[in-house]
Amino acid sequence: MWSYTPPLRDMQFVIEDVLQAPAGWAAIPAFAELDADTARAVLEEAGKFASGVLAPINGAADLQGCTWADGEVRTPAGYREAYAAFVEGGWPALPCHPDDGGQGLPALLDAALGEMIAAANHGWTMYPGLLHGAYECLRAHGSDELKNGYLAKLARGEWLATMNLTEPQAGSDLGLLRTKAEPQPDGSYAITGSKIFISGGEQDMTENIVHLVLARLPDAPPGTKGISLFLAPKILPDGTRNAIRCDGIEKKMGIKGSATCAMSFDAATGWLIGQPHRGLAAMFVMMNSARLHVAMQGLGHLEAAQQNALAYARERIQGRGKSIAQHPAMRRTLWSLRALAEGQRVIAYWTAMLLDELHHHPDAARRAQAENFVGLLTPVAKAFFTDNGHRGADEALQVWGGYGFVHDYGIEQTVRDSRIAMIYEGTNQIQAIDLLQRKVLDDGGAKLEALLVRLLADADAAAPALAEFADALHMQVAAARAATAALVGGARHDAEWPLRAADDYLRGIGLTLLAWAWLKRAAAAQPKAGEPWFDDTLRAARFGLQWLLPEAGWRWQRVCAQQAELPAL
Repeated sequence: MWSYTPPLRDMQFVIEDVLQAPAGWAAIPAFAELDADTARAVLEEAGKFASGVLAPINGAADLQGCTWADGEVRTPAGYREAYAAFVEGGWPALPCHPDDGGQGLPALLDAALGEMIAAANHGWTMYPGLLHGAYECLRAHGSDELKNGYLAKLARGEWLATMNLTEPQAGSDLGLLRTKAEPQPDGSYAITGSKIFISGGEQDMTENIVHLVLARLPDAPPGTKGISLFLAPKILPDGTRNAIRCDGIEKKMGIKGSATCAMSFDAATGWLIGQPHRGLAAMFVMMNSARLHVAMQGLGHLEAAQQNALAYARERIQGRGKSIAQHPAMRRTLWSLRALAEGQRVIAYWTAMLLDELHHHPDAARRAQAENFVGLLTPVAKAFFTDNGHRGADEALQVWGGYGFVHDYGIEQTVRDSRIAMIYEGTNQIQAIDLLQRKVLDDGGAKLEALLVRLLADADAAAPALAEFADALHMQVAAARAATAALVGGARHDAEWPLRAADDYLRGIGLTLLAWAWLKRAAAAQPKAGEPWFDDTLRAARFGLQWLLPEAGWRWQRVCAQQAELPAL
């Protein structure tokens, strides 16, 4: 009863018409030969894999889950075969450098792929979800020897990767981690310690697993400045098994097809990545990639929820022979889901385009600006999209009524699966603090102001027919500027004020970006008004403006409420 149809028409609209990505590719030598037709073909094949291979095994895998015995994990039926098809199709290699066996395609197409596979099967997507981040981390910071031994295997997806950060006493505060790394005469390190919540720490889909592990050297200073990063494979180069063991898997609320492992390292052999005591800097290359992929999970869940809710509402007859899709309460829910999904797709794909500029644009000024914008947009996308993905799925469940509470209809699994994305890769509260304190207040709001100026350029260029969109964006930018100025000045006298306001601040920035995204969609659709698909696109954008954007008003009000009490507990 649950299905997934990749929104290829809308993806193409955003890539080609809203963001005009093909023209941007032409200015980047690495992508100069890529055209819209090729990009469409890539998206179509990715859509076939997501809907034809991953979606059909999603519900059954949720019921079956993973099994653990004597340190070994067996994934649900169909997972191994699906991953083999994923590798055979070249999907892991899509954004990797051709020198490493990759296809060298834009991060934008990889983001669209990530949206589709997460929407189709979140549990399965967890296994390759860290692959590209591990590849980028090793490519940026690994020694030549490590690159020669592991980079191509990761790029092609022959081996999967993990990120070993969390320990029982060290979750968000990595400065508390205790795992040790002792130097060995041959230049390797003996790693000893325990890690928890390691996605794919053990699995039966690839013969080797490349573990990236945070640990402390003997001379490490306390706190986060004393953390180093190591590569410790499941199978060593000589073919022997490393001293790494999965001690068990968690019984979880959702993503039950993903093995969430407790791992132990018993003097396991590993090699240093990057500089001693600089592990977090190296690991953040991986974490930033992972955070964008998590944002795509939120978008994917929202898209799948709205698709299925709309289909059910149209066929469910209640109240004098009407489908429930005709009732105002249901129309409001369904349009809300659609407006959010379509607006977020613009923000997500623009962020991916900026990543491509950051890594490949020949103009140094463009690279620098892209880096600043990506730094601001990444925490917003991760927190805002995953919050909307879970809460949107929860609202969608109401469309089914009592049937929504039953596994056979699919939406209850989506509600459960989507919840974890608000927690891992840095909780949404941490993303809000990162945005406000590190990305905005640290430079007095200069980078944010540059982003707001960029958004306003599109408002100022809007046609007269789109005046309501342009006016709404101007209003949101003014509110964001006022709130930022208040915090920049007020934080000097009340250091806790930004911490109290961070969640609302991020939400306000997210809604401001949506106002921009709806303007961009409306501007691209307006010339083709009168055609049904474009008319619905305009309706969704206008609905978002009228029904969803007003939330920003009370968010900004709370940000500016300096005297609002937050009692101690």
